[in-house]
Amino acid sequence: MSGRGKYSLTQPSVEDIIRGGFSTPWDAPTIPKFPFRFRNAEILTLYWRTDPEAIAFLLPPPLEPISDVACVHIYRMNDTDWVGAYDEANVMIGARLKNTIKGEMTGAYSPYLVLSSDGGVSHGREVHGQPKKFGQPSMEFRGDLMVGTVQRNGIDVITGTLPYKQTTVTPDNLAPHFDFGTNLNLKSIDHIDGRPAIRQLTSRKLTDVTVHEAWTGPCTVELRPNAQLPVFRLPVIEPLQGFYWRADFTLVAGEIIHDYLEDAS
Repeated sequence: MSGRGKYSLTQPSVEDIIRGGFSTPWDAPTIPKFPFRFRNAEILTLYWRTDPEAIAFLLPPPLEPISDVACVHIYRMNDTDWVGAYDEANVMIGARLKNTIKGEMTGAYSPYLVLSSDGGVSHGREVHGQPKKFGQPSMEFRGDLMVGTVQRNGIDVITGTLPYKQTTVTPDNLAPHFDFGTNLNLKSIDHIDGRPAIRQLTSRKLTDVTVHEAWTGPCTVELRPNAQLPVFRLPVIEPLQGFYWRADFTLVAGEIIHDYLEDAS
């Protein structure tokens, strides 16, 4: 293909291909370039106390747990650059990484993520190393109750509830157990011949966050077994606090905080 004649696009050069931000197919990329903006996102955040041994089992070393609390964010993404409107759910557990260049880092590790967008799944896995799978999260208002569900393979794997807008809170109250704004992930990609190409712990933060409203109340969380989305490994010992909040934010490039292959060399 050339850049002349009936084609309005210019064929990418080798320099285009090897620079950051490149995605295939080159005439209709799947992966958005940084930064991209989320507008008017609605989030249902639910916390529960779980088994500390379950948290330790799911954390890849050298990450260490910092609490016995897990949470799920169920998002209604109403307006997102490139991706459009879709739904997402992110299960998180608090973690720390010691002895980094910047000292100790704390954040929230994601063992399970579910999206209704193929572009969102691709971006999360290829760029961040997030364990995203396709599914059907949803959030809706049923009278005086907010209801969040996460469905995979036709099974409601997560069902959570929160009273409808009873108590307002400020944005700094949204993370009482760990800093979920710093997302930690295990990025694992092989070469085509099976050799490991990437084995990293990555970190990313949302920027330009504007919280338009935030509400809290007692929540419920139910988990159901599913071998393809085994959130049941984080059993609900005690439901804790829930939040509903509406916000704008920007997703920007993150950083590599641990490289397993470099350490092994």
